[in-house]
Amino acid sequence: MKQDKILVVDIEATCWEGRNPPGQENDIIEVGVCLLDVNTGEITGSRGILVMPERSQIGKFCTQLTSITPGLIEDEGIYFDDACDILEREYDSKDLVWASYGDYDRNQFQRQCSEMRVAYPFGPSHINVKTMFAEKRGMKRGTGMATALEMLNLPLEGTHHRGVDDAKNIAKILHWALNN
Repeated sequence: MKQDKILVVDIEATCWEGRNPPGQENDIIEVGVCLLDVNTGEITGSRGILVMPERSQIGKFCTQLTSITPGLIEDEGIYFDDACDILEREYDSKDLVWASYGDYDRNQFQRQCSEMRVAYPFGPSHINVKTMFAEKRGMKRGTGMATALEMLNLPLEGTHHRGVDDAKNIAKILHWALNN
């Protein structure tokens, strides 16, 4: 495992107010990714990979939350298996420790890979930044990413609930947690 860099991932998925509509499954629609240099805190390779939902549709609630529209996905989206290939090929995702804020991203990737018969693109080493932050701060429970940034007096940069921006914000929290 390469230890000098950590792959930070934040996904956005199709979502609805309340329960999923009949016949619709949560699909990853954006994989936000960046590399955190553990030593310097430098964030590189930042990218948002837009993914076409294959088992659901993007509704108004989802667009309001993420700013991702069906038109944006039609113009720029790729298939989920191709997004997983990019993670492996361009980010060495199988060889790097990877991190996300909470377990939702890891669980959604595992579930969607299994259900769609796509090879899981990550290695076994995962850091739950939400839990790590709570432990470092002596908190009994984790807090949301925006609140964690606020507690560290760090600005929330970009658009909250856009994977490409949230991955960079999570990387800042992770760098703090690794060095405190």
